[in-house]
Amino acid sequence: MAAAEELFEFYKKVRIGCCDCRDCSDCCQGMGNSIILDPFDFYKLEKGLFVTPAKLLESYASLNVNDGLILPNLRMSGGKEQCVFLNEEGRCSIHGFRPGLCRLFPLGRDYKDGKLAYFILEGACSGPGERTKVKIEDWIGEASIEKYQGFLIDWHYYLRGIKEKTAALPDEAWESAVKAASVNILEKFYLTPYDCQKNFYDQFYERLESVASERASVAASEEVKLC
Repeated sequence: MAAAEELFEFYKKVRIGCCDCRDCSDCCQGMGNSIILDPFDFYKLEKGLFVTPAKLLESYASLNVNDGLILPNLRMSGGKEQCVFLNEEGRCSIHGFRPGLCRLFPLGRDYKDGKLAYFILEGACSGPGERTKVKIEDWIGEASIEKYQGFLIDWHYYLRGIKEKTAALPDEAWESAVKAASVNILEKFYLTPYDCQKNFYDQFYERLESVASERASVAASEEVKLC
């Protein structure tokens, strides 16, 4: 993000409204592997589609390297490379439980000093008409924006910590370390089913705490070996 771009808190109003995307689905096509799915996206898609995480990954997602880790992204298909959930009318068939990055567009996220702010991706939205002011919280449309933001921040810094550790490894060890870390992330946070009748955040933080405990145990055993 360029330093000149203005940052906004979730309660601010910004000019991003675009007539309910009428007659436009440009942002649902040609996005490559850029729509990264986080664990909350998986939870909502499992719940909305009534599918298992394995089926979700097999039919609607792809695995690609993203900034040093292998993570799932929303799949594009066909000659136009369009989202698998775009229907014949050019509308989103999962609009009520679409992924976070889809909800966010045309906004971007800026993480700094353990906080999250938003900025407008200038020129990203090609929809017609004049932009109207919308409160970011309403645009994203999550029931509890504070809990959602807290999750996004913790997930971001959890992944960043892993990326920093693997990046510091010598070249000959990097690839295997990235694969091992990615497999662990996928198994712990994506492919192990969430109970869709229970609160997502409680389940996510139980898993995050479990991973932290495992890491602490490994670190302690390595210190013993060095003594």
